Amino acid sequence: MSGDPPYRRILLKLSGEALQGDRSFGLDPDILDNIAAQLKKVRENGIDVAIVVGGGNIFRGAEAEATGMDRATGDYAGMLATIINALALQDALERSNIDVRTQSAIPVTAVAEPYIRRRAMRHLEKGRVVIFAAGTGNPYMTTDTAAALRAVEVDADVLLMAKKNVDGVYEADPFEQPNARKFATLSYLDALNRRVQVMDSTALSLCMENSLPIIVFDVRKPGSIERVAAGDHPGTRVGSVETAFEEASVTKPTG
Repeated sequence: MSGDPPYRRILLKLSGEALQGDRSFGLDPDILDNIAAQLKKVRENGIDVAIVVGGGNIFRGAEAEATGMDRATGDYAGMLATIINALALQDALERSNIDVRTQSAIPVTAVAEPYIRRRAMRHLEKGRVVIFAAGTGNPYMTTDTAAALRAVEVDADVLLMAKKNVDGVYEADPFEQPNARKFATLSYLDALNRRVQVMDSTALSLCMENSLPIIVFDVRKPGSIERVAAGDHPGTRVGSVETAFEEASVTKPTG
């Protein structure tokens, strides 16, 4: 990338499914290594990187609730799953010689720092990648909400929503409706009113209130994180923009 980077600081939201790869459960080491290699290039371009990880590849509180588990208990179990993912990602980043710190919203001091905003800001200022685990630390809150909250707290310029096998936001489920059109840009209000699958409404409202742009992209595409961080975003941009469909789209989700 030549010239100044388009973003000074990004927050990358990685779902558990994105770390799972093609496996039915758990983590794919090749995916972790690929993400680490891309983030190394992002850091080399002078962009600060913060990350929020999900835990759906290990445990889903909503699914546990459907089987009779108490919702709050299920959500706390899901937070522990995000810590496992954060540690695995931390290890992959360290093996790529990236200075990284993991902060958890619930105390697990043997393996991660507690989340302290000022400490997180200091890490970022020193060029370290910071991984935020355990969501917001509260049940009934998704990791999407945690991503929006942490992005605002650390003054990120953009929230990058990495999806698995979906290259943006569509007007309908592209797996069920192959002719569904993809949005090139989407306003916050349209995203809320259309109830499209960007993120939950709490997270989306927080981004809107703080004018934090969101870019939704397919993390499985080669070099996608590096490209999006460099300002080349083939996905969907959500923000204070006019809603527009992508013209003559030939890109469809795979899988």
